Amino acid sequence: MSGQEPQSTDHPRIVLILGDQLSPDMHALKRADPKTDIVLMAEVAEEATYVAHHKKKIAFVFSAMRHFAKELEAQGWSVDYTQFGDPDNAGSLRGEVKRAITRHRAKGVILTEPGEYRLKAEIDTWADELGADVECVDDTRFIASHAEFQDWAKGRKQLRMEYFYREIRKKTGLLMHRDQPEGGKWNFDAENRKPAKGDLFMPRPLRISPDRITKDVLDLVEAEFPDNFGTLRPFWSAVTREGAEKALATFIDDALPSFGDYQDAMLDGEPFLYHSVLSLYINTGLLDPLEVCRRAERAYYEGHAPLNAVEGFVRQIIGWREYIRGVYWLNMPGYTEENFFGATTKLPAFYWTGDTDMACMAAAIGQTCDEAYAHHIQRLMVTGNFAMLAGVNPHEVHEWYLAVYFDAYEWVEAPNVIGMSQFADGGLLGSKPYAASGNYINKMSDYCGKCRYDVKQKTGKTACPFNPLYWNFLIRNEKKLRGNPRLAQVYRTWDRMGDDKKNAYLSSADAILKSL
Repeated sequence: MSGQEPQSTDHPRIVLILGDQLSPDMHALKRADPKTDIVLMAEVAEEATYVAHHKKKIAFVFSAMRHFAKELEAQGWSVDYTQFGDPDNAGSLRGEVKRAITRHRAKGVILTEPGEYRLKAEIDTWADELGADVECVDDTRFIASHAEFQDWAKGRKQLRMEYFYREIRKKTGLLMHRDQPEGGKWNFDAENRKPAKGDLFMPRPLRISPDRITKDVLDLVEAEFPDNFGTLRPFWSAVTREGAEKALATFIDDALPSFGDYQDAMLDGEPFLYHSVLSLYINTGLLDPLEVCRRAERAYYEGHAPLNAVEGFVRQIIGWREYIRGVYWLNMPGYTEENFFGATTKLPAFYWTGDTDMACMAAAIGQTCDEAYAHHIQRLMVTGNFAMLAGVNPHEVHEWYLAVYFDAYEWVEAPNVIGMSQFADGGLLGSKPYAASGNYINKMSDYCGKCRYDVKQKTGKTACPFNPLYWNFLIRNEKKLRGNPRLAQVYRTWDRMGDDKKNAYLSSADAILKSL
């Protein structure tokens, strides 16, 4: 598999497959000929270190790549594979492509468009630098092309996912009854906000024991990335298409029926609840997103799962995921540097250690360290909410999320953080900041009952830090937010407060911010 001799055919093309393109249906593979062209895959330091990725993420991607190379070989492809420890490894994709062109006397390169702008910008320079034809084709795993999203967004004062989602439902026919949404509504989110209790049956995502290839990768990561964030073992993720399909089936059978009711809930010691934990497989190509949605849709029509659960799950994939990608490419370059509030606070060290007395933060960061996973409410309303309230530089928040999660690639992570979580784009993606006091966390979780801080106390040393920070955030950014109609009632509440109460909130918040 590694370091192949030149093929006998004259001047093949190199088919470059990236680490998040592990699908036999990739557009570049469809445009290439397995009889003449050569697939190139490479584990390179430049991609493994551009942020300090979680150990489990590096292990997952490298192992999945190695297994996919074997899958392609079984399908008749010639695969030239460079492992991370190979002595001649150039350390970059450009270097590996250059070596492969020389080694195989190739006439050019074809690849599917990468998901991250930084890599696409680099690849756009390759033709001149390498002196070879470089063809970059569309990523057809997505339902909406760049052009389709641009056409939809053109002329709109505000971009809102809900309206885009409806167009995608119509295009795919998912959960549609003729030209109307199944159940008479597009969105059942109002039914999906129940808090969970610890006495509920909690299914578990499918766990797969590492095979020999994965064990070798785990040893590699342990040796080469000893100081990276996160716990490496136990490692139980699927790394093959077959394993990912089994994980999907387990979710559909065991968790999907209750997913809708409890998708916003949080419980200490229950990192997964009823969530699918499939995004890492979808984002790397091991699962096809549309097929995943059709499987969920089938569960509804067969009476296995209720409509609110299936619609909520489908919306995350064909609605939010597609919308986020569109926003990313529409606004790059520059989107990851947006800083609407001018926030400058450094990311607190406890984001890397979990060493904090705030029970919710310790739980979310702790499971992130252990599993490279936290569900969307933990990311948005706990770690993201705290960072925004505390005025942390959004670029630092962005780089943390990009580093620590299994499923994080910049096209999907950056808009979720810069736009949704930090409101650093000033409202391009969402209509208001997702700012909340400790009351929201207390309502949706059991964290507060075990916390050193008192969620019912609004100010003072033992008050939940989210409480004074919430008001401090709103007053600190009053000039930019008071005119937002969705915050009008909040500011009226502030206006009715007495000066002593206001001063207590602000002084308590100031003490917390100084301690950071």
